[in-house]
Amino acid sequence: MPEKKNEHQEDKTLQLHKEELQVNKKWVETADVRVYKKTYTLEKQIVVPIIREELIIEKKILNPESGTTTQIETTQIPLCEDRIEVILNPTILNDVEIFRNQFEEIIQINENVKEEKVQIATIGDVKVVVDDKL
Repeated sequence: MPEKKNEHQEDKTLQLHKEELQVNKKWVETADVRVYKKTYTLEKQIVVPIIREELIIEKKILNPESGTTTQIETTQIPLCEDRIEVILNPTILNDVEIFRNQFEEIIQINENVKEEKVQIATIGDVKVVVDDKL
């Protein structure tokens, strides 16, 4: 008896796909920091009293006729004086500590994933029976 072949029947395989999340981490440099000292120059003024010592010689020229002083001649000779010596003493203004600190932070990532599902579209009055064995 010859076999009948149904010419309308075609076997097809449909592959369903879905996306899965895979999270990778990569260590990246987010900033480049340079820490350095900078020196600023300020002009300061201070008033310092100084002492000088002088030898003063006064020569009085007398008028012999009247007996009074007519002229005074003064000679000043510096003997000693204060000399100003400025000494700059460095002092510590601040101690600045520089260090690295790592901390762990938990962040939530939201991402949309796709998943394919089989859909059955029928034309007419067709009864569809689904057998869920999976």
